[in-house]
Amino acid sequence: MPEIEKLQDFVTQTRRDILRMVHKVNSGHPGGSLGCTEFFVALYHEIMTLKDGFDMDGKNEDLFFLSNGHISPVYYSVLARKGYFPVAELNTFRLIDSRLQGHPTTHEGLPGIRIASGSLGQGMSVALGAAQAKKLNNDDTLIYSLHGDGELQEGQNWEAIMYAAGKKVDNIIATIDLNGKQIDGATDDVLPMGDLKLKFEAFGWDVLEIKEGNDLAAVIQGLEDAKSRTGQGKPVCILLYTMMGNGVDFMMHTHAWHGKAPNDEQLENALSQNVETLGDY
Repeated sequence: MPEIEKLQDFVTQTRRDILRMVHKVNSGHPGGSLGCTEFFVALYHEIMTLKDGFDMDGKNEDLFFLSNGHISPVYYSVLARKGYFPVAELNTFRLIDSRLQGHPTTHEGLPGIRIASGSLGQGMSVALGAAQAKKLNNDDTLIYSLHGDGELQEGQNWEAIMYAAGKKVDNIIATIDLNGKQIDGATDDVLPMGDLKLKFEAFGWDVLEIKEGNDLAAVIQGLEDAKSRTGQGKPVCILLYTMMGNGVDFMMHTHAWHGKAPNDEQLENALSQNVETLGDY
């Protein structure tokens, strides 16, 4: 079986995990999670240099920081399927005393999670700090981060974006999930952000676009391109065009499923569109 087909199995299974997690507790954020599934699978299974085992220092391995922490279901699924913790633990999502809270936290000691996130706008600053720490430690591995498009309405991002270029932090790849939706509607209706490519370039970043952000091969190719641009004096930004709710027809083309769980009938419908590949938990 070609490698891309094996990775596609993880994509399908991750969608199932997301849907079942949020359905069980009638809480969570399936829309953005489904839209970023290909990105997470590509990043963890194909792109990043990772060590066996987990430690908070993360020396000599690539690190990932999720800024838009509300899409934790996709993050937890991919970490579990990668072996960071038992897949069966996905069954505890958002339960009291679970390590898998609605937004990632660190005090529970969940392998793979290095920062608490979900207070939007802060992830860029944290990722830049980690990137500079790697430079100070003569560690040539990379920092990856993910941010929502609506999240860029938070002003702290732009201070960090300006800082990154000004200090030539060229070992970071920051990806913006451009699905055009946020909790209250279309981003252009809530607060238009204009041409993000031109804005990042004006701030001194090297910017590339992945137009087919839900095509696994395109995502892998785009991430490889981004890696090739690091170490050249500029931070790297990927504009990743995705579809919120991708893979479930009634969740696509709307912001309604940003933070809404499917009922029993809707879950059955959604799972029928994503046939089991690797085994549910």
